[in-house]
Amino acid sequence: MFETLRADMSRAMRETRNDPDWKPTWRNKVNVAIRHASWPVIAYRYGHWTLGVRIPVIGQLLRLSGLIFRKWTELFTSVHIDVNAKIGPGFVIHSVYAINLGKTTIGENFTIATGCLISHACRGIGDNVYFGPGAKLVGDAKIGSNVVIAANSLVLTDVRSNMMVMGVPARIKLPGGRPQRFVKKTAVATVPAPAAAPVASAPAAAKSAPEQSPASVSA
Repeated sequence: MFETLRADMSRAMRETRNDPDWKPTWRNKVNVAIRHASWPVIAYRYGHWTLGVRIPVIGQLLRLSGLIFRKWTELFTSVHIDVNAKIGPGFVIHSVYAINLGKTTIGENFTIATGCLISHACRGIGDNVYFGPGAKLVGDAKIGSNVVIAANSLVLTDVRSNMMVMGVPARIKLPGGRPQRFVKKTAVATVPAPAAAPVASAPAAAKSAPEQSPASVSA
């Protein structure tokens, strides 16, 4: 659980960073841990981990605490994640509220936004998949890897890998499935180059030179 949760928090911190060599500080780690969108992920990871504890009495107590933790989190975030779902590392929720994620299998680096629905009938989701705000997956559809589901789209059929789909229902399919990272672009100030001084032409320079008198020449 801890390794997977560490991968979730690490990806959440690096989603808004352009520098691949950036090292998070303790302040960054605390900020992402108490962030509103991180609590449903933590509650799901803890609840899913308790399912594997088979020690009598202790296992039941841990599962009860996980249930209370998840319900308390759902109350404040309106995010329901089935505890039996299998989600790979790098799970990130960009914005909470009105999210319902059913019992299914999802690969690594999965990203979901507000207003999304993934039904229990889903046959699986691959790696590096992004669900835009309001996207819905209804029925037994299967999603490949490197897929972007555009905002407010309704997926009813299978989507192969390396695709971007949109529409209600999602019939418009475009090649490529790499979602844009949420990085704030900063303007780079440019200093204009100094203007070069005009260079006088040879005839003009000769014309502007003072003429010498014959007397001065003879002298």
